[in-house]
Amino acid sequence: MALTFDPFREMDRMAARLMTSGGTQRAASWMPMDLYRSGDHYVVHVDLPGVDPGSIDLDVDASTLTIQAERTLGAADGAQWLAQERPAGRYVRQLSLGSDIDQDAIHAAYEHGVLTLTIPVAERAKPRKITVEQTVERRDEQGQLGAGDRATADAIS
Repeated sequence: MALTFDPFREMDRMAARLMTSGGTQRAASWMPMDLYRSGDHYVVHVDLPGVDPGSIDLDVDASTLTIQAERTLGAADGAQWLAQERPAGRYVRQLSLGSDIDQDAIHAAYEHGVLTLTIPVAERAKPRKITVEQTVERRDEQGQLGAGDRATADAIS
């Protein structure tokens, strides 16, 4: 699983913020994330404090998982801001999913400001044992070697 980062998109976002607000207003731009594998699934924790769970949108298109969420300001209309340090706006993050992922079984939960995604590994990508077959040569009644017979290692002993 790889992360997708577009430096040009980030430059556009920074330029737009400077042009529209003189650089004083903080905009939503980042979702801190942890990603790890535990057994036969991946786990992603994304920090989204203050986000309405109804605004979270998850999409899988081909091999890209897109996470979108929106955080709104909590002040009434016409309020005079004395300090505004918490970012608000739309968050977007994309993850590239490998072919070893079961995309139909991705599970998402949002609790205490953290979005948790459980992404299972597909059955075809899980480790498995392969049985080794052994060919045994047998002699016929005249003592000549015949065509090889197949037997498993258990049948030989």
